[in-house]
Amino acid sequence: MNSVKKIAMTMCIALPVFAHAGESIVKWHDFNDYRDVRASNQARGSYHKHIASSFEKHIAKLAEQLPKGYKLNVEFTDLDLAGDVRYGGMDEIRVVKPIYFPRIKLNYSLTDKDGSVLNKGSDVELKDMGFMDKIKMGREESFYYEKRLLTQWFGEQILPSLD
Repeated sequence: MNSVKKIAMTMCIALPVFAHAGESIVKWHDFNDYRDVRASNQARGSYHKHIASSFEKHIAKLAEQLPKGYKLNVEFTDLDLAGDVRYGGMDEIRVVKPIYFPRIKLNYSLTDKDGSVLNKGSDVELKDMGFMDKIKMGREESFYYEKRLLTQWFGEQILPSLD
């Protein structure tokens, strides 16, 4: 066996030992009560499911950075996606301009493996009024600006409470 294969095998065995395994739970309210989650050219129900799925996956990915047994609970109380839906002839399109910045309101709690609350917040408002002034990193993905906002919040509010 050559050295590259040995290193690869060692990494595959060792990585799970160092992996974090935090969990997340996401709660939603009625999508009809949110400020702006309008679909452009998609059925409303399937668009709302797409939003929920995308955000839940992103929160779960962020929570993987937490130590094993830690749990992040997030409740989305309001959501205003970047852009605004406008009529463009026969179709509706989401127009993204600096004036239509993303806004998210949420409640959250972070608990450790014993169930003790380490950090919590209610009526937390996240917004990025300069969202289009920043360099867009990575590939095109759904809800890029909102996910970046959540990642920034996670790095500033959640990770420091682990110290």
